[in-house]
Amino acid sequence: MNIKRAKQEIKNALRAYLAKDEFGAWRIPPIRQRPVLLIGPPGIGKTQIMQQIAEETGVGLVSYTLTHHTRQSALGLPFIEKVRLGGEERTVTSYTMSEIIASVYREIERTGVSEGILFLDEINCISETLTPMMLQFLQCKTFGNQQLPAGWMVVAAGNPPEYNKSVREFDVVTLDRVKKIDIEEDFGVWKEYAGKRGIHGAILSYLEIRRDNFYRVEATADGLQFVTARGWEDLSELMQTYETLGLPVDRQVVEQYLQLPQIASDFANYLQLYEKYRQVYRVDEIVSGTWEKVRASELRDAPFDEKLGVLGLLLSRLADTARAAYRQDALTDALHGDLLCVREGEKTLGTLLDEKREELTRRRSGSTDRDALFVAAREAELLDTWQQTLALEKTPRGQAFDRLKTLFGGEVEARAQAADRADEGLTNAFAFLDAAIPDSQELVLFATELTANWFTSWFIQNFGCDAYFAHNKKLLFDDTRAQLLQDIDAAKQEKDN
Repeated sequence: MNIKRAKQEIKNALRAYLAKDEFGAWRIPPIRQRPVLLIGPPGIGKTQIMQQIAEETGVGLVSYTLTHHTRQSALGLPFIEKVRLGGEERTVTSYTMSEIIASVYREIERTGVSEGILFLDEINCISETLTPMMLQFLQCKTFGNQQLPAGWMVVAAGNPPEYNKSVREFDVVTLDRVKKIDIEEDFGVWKEYAGKRGIHGAILSYLEIRRDNFYRVEATADGLQFVTARGWEDLSELMQTYETLGLPVDRQVVEQYLQLPQIASDFANYLQLYEKYRQVYRVDEIVSGTWEKVRASELRDAPFDEKLGVLGLLLSRLADTARAAYRQDALTDALHGDLLCVREGEKTLGTLLDEKREELTRRRSGSTDRDALFVAAREAELLDTWQQTLALEKTPRGQAFDRLKTLFGGEVEARAQAADRADEGLTNAFAFLDAAIPDSQELVLFATELTANWFTSWFIQNFGCDAYFAHNKKLLFDDTRAQLLQDIDAAKQEKDN
């Protein structure tokens, strides 16, 4: 299955393992709560989805890469203990707590969350001395005599043998005690994730044209050469940071992330074209509605790949404005909830600020949701500003809430402005494409990608967009008309036969 389905399967298993009956007993006894074993190619997102699952379900997460551990760190260090056995005092060998089990308890203490996921990566590449202990853990959830706390689910991940010479095959006894999920790469699923993650527009545009280059592993005389989803995402992070610093991204830089020379070279060449399209077509002018007519004629006469490149630039720019609207909307909702707490007397502004700062610290330590992190940081910043404003203005207590409402009104206005900018951008983009490539397959693709992108789709659903709905309605009509003509033609052929 693909990584999206695997993520849902793990969430379903977690929900089932944590379910209790009317008597408070586990619906699935712990002995029957099989660890999940993910087997799939490297770099397709196995580790990433674990962080997402923990954030989305509110459980704890402890991750370990097992190739970094020895038998001692997993099992614990031996020590001599005196115990009474058979009525006599005897010395026996005991073990200190496993580093891995101890980390689970530390996570429970840190977060106050008693349920979670223990994620063990590279499970089938462990050392020979650790193998018996790890197999015991998968089967019994214990290291030595130390049990994983109740309410914690085990998820392990590994690569198939063709990707790693160190892989050890599991025996039937072990495999019969795990919930095994085989995962394969899927560009469509990754593209959906990439849109929400904010992957660089050049990467999305390139892979739309060269889908076969999304994930490749080839055996060569120099060893395995590869391009993975992880490589594309990490390269995206670097490219976006380099752009803010004014640093160039050339073939030598790309090759550090895409370790298959022909794809690295091809993408580096595409980057040059992408930058050329950015300069020639001036996407910011298109989105603002100040484009010159010559730009439309240039796109009309451009080859197909160039048209797709320009569409990629437009889609990336529109996704950015929609994302800004999404963040401001989430921030406004969060601040509204804060004001309700203050009005109802549930919390003071100072108490709220302390809580939001603590929440921000927790998010910064492990969250992968940049939008949630942005909102949390901005929320704490504004609450702090509002508190200082009340103090500087020496606002009387009886007038404090009215002053907060006025300050909050500025964020409401900011939300309206962000929505207007996003709507204006969409409208102007459609106007440009109508002038350049009306009734074209590229225009159909543009409307389809707006629907597929998480942020533009969210914006259209929540704020609407007349230009989008007008074009979508026309496209639906054209599809229906084409299908009718196809059915009529088929009926004619059948009658002639």
